[in-house]
Amino acid sequence: MIYAVVGLLIGGALGFLVPFGIPAGYSSLFSVALMACMDSVFGGIKAACSGTFDDKIFISGFFTNSLMAAFLVYVGDRLGIDLYYVALLAFGLRIFNNLGFIRQHLLKKH
Repeated sequence: MIYAVVGLLIGGALGFLVPFGIPAGYSSLFSVALMACMDSVFGGIKAACSGTFDDKIFISGFFTNSLMAAFLVYVGDRLGIDLYYVALLAFGLRIFNNLGFIRQHLLKKH
């Protein structure tokens, strides 16, 4: 668990310090992939809180979610449909559900 937090802090610091921009054409693709990764991370934290964390499930879910979300956005772009809104909504709901569970777990624990 500590490795995930350290990795998140290092990634956040690098994101703020390194001048890197994403082209506007790829912004929807990256936003959905980022939300998919965040969903996996918060799902992993939720599983760790409930004592059911499995690293194989976490890693496979992390990459599968992000690749499937990116593929969904790509197909939506090719069809002329904004499917990234659907993916953002779905991942956003899952993130807030996981965050609510984590919050309740921490409040009950302390």
